[in-house]
Amino acid sequence: MSLESVQDKVVVISGAGSGIGRALARLAAEQGALLALSDWNADGLAETVEMVKALGAEVRSDVLDVSDREAVAQWATAVAGQFGRVNLVVNNAGVSVSGDFEEMTYDDFDWIVGVNLNGVVHGTKEFLPHLIASGNGALVNISSLFGLISMPGQTAYNATKYAVRGFTEALREEMLINGRPVTVTCVHPGGIRTGIVRHGRTTTGEDHAKLTTVFEKKLARMTADKAAEIILKGAVSGKARVLVGADAHLLHHFAKIAGSRYQDVVARIAPRVTR
Repeated sequence: MSLESVQDKVVVISGAGSGIGRALARLAAEQGALLALSDWNADGLAETVEMVKALGAEVRSDVLDVSDREAVAQWATAVAGQFGRVNLVVNNAGVSVSGDFEEMTYDDFDWIVGVNLNGVVHGTKEFLPHLIASGNGALVNISSLFGLISMPGQTAYNATKYAVRGFTEALREEMLINGRPVTVTCVHPGGIRTGIVRHGRTTTGEDHAKLTTVFEKKLARMTADKAAEIILKGAVSGKARVLVGADAHLLHHFAKIAGSRYQDVVARIAPRVTR
């Protein structure tokens, strides 16, 4: 069973203060959803709230660090208490750390794991009982194209996004085996025009401004609004996997055909692409 639509459904989105999260919130509002939004950035979240209110949506907002397990638990309890149900959860919050692993600090690695992986685990664990109780719930975890292929300079990001993929796919299998009324979708966006690199971290010696320019000018081909359309369509239909963008489809299939040899190709091409 799938949601089919978000009309009159309670939709929970983390990382809603910008990028894909904001675009999803606006799209869901346009389609008649009730929204529970969170982000660590209070100003960005407030802007999103004003946008969805202007579209007529009922919305709850919480400034939240998804790496904080207790805070996420309190958020889930409050959302379910206010709306009486939870129908769709999108664990979208994410950050980036760019640069070679040799130069990366433990603090940077712990930070990205806390948000990108633990944030997904926390959101899933705390909201899953409410999704099950709804009788027809949907869970969406945002991985990445880099949860399907590796990329130099992205060891930490790859680690978290591969982990999100494995976690989400195994959870979907459990829901099927146990007969739970919850669809589980893993999303793999390619280059989307968001501020994830601009607002992310870089290791010592990396040119943050240059990396941001390369990502935003060369690699981020799709708008967040278009990505949101693809993601929400996949979510309400209960698809197991959603690839977002031509680059995600192309590189995913290339890696499947090439096998482990794709790593050698990437190692040769990536330095030219990122210049």
